[in-house]
Amino acid sequence: MFQYYLLPMNPDEFNPASLSGSLLLAAPSLRDPNFFHTVLLLATHTSEEGAFGYILNRPLDKRVSDLLEDEKLGALGDIPVFLGGPVGTNKLSFAAIEWNVKKRILKVQTHLSTEQAIKELEKGRIVRGFIGYSGWTEGQLENELEQHSWISCRPLAKAITQQHPAEMWENILGDLGPYYKLLAQMPADLSLN
Repeated sequence: MFQYYLLPMNPDEFNPASLSGSLLLAAPSLRDPNFFHTVLLLATHTSEEGAFGYILNRPLDKRVSDLLEDEKLGALGDIPVFLGGPVGTNKLSFAAIEWNVKKRILKVQTHLSTEQAIKELEKGRIVRGFIGYSGWTEGQLENELEQHSWISCRPLAKAITQQHPAEMWENILGDLGPYYKLLAQMPADLSLN
């Protein structure tokens, strides 16, 4: 089990050497179908070791009980499963996410076992099931950021509380300011504009 404290990102304190704790929003120009209009929670990132995170807005319309046959799942069986990314899509993993209102940080525990996920649910934490994850090798994310494929922002509570995850990209991008609101409203196919 890995535990991370994801700190809010202040633009004045931007540190490209580590974007751990930030959200990554796919830029409208990113046409890779794996990441088109996605919101990722970047759990870890260093320029030397690469990055790891989960897509937060791709629900799979499945519950854990649809994928695991275990009568002892309890409430864990009812949690939704999301597509976490294109890597390792043959595995189901769990992450517990907690928003600290006072400090405005996300506390994330990844790589939870089924038993650990059940305990986190019992503590009142938000637990998500993910099929796959998103990962970058050394320097890969930095290159994509230089190409303006991603928009990074501080973590927001709505990233884990949004009622309709499919609308998350547009909602968060629109909250970043007028320029980003225009980007969020651009049609996916510019020829329709």
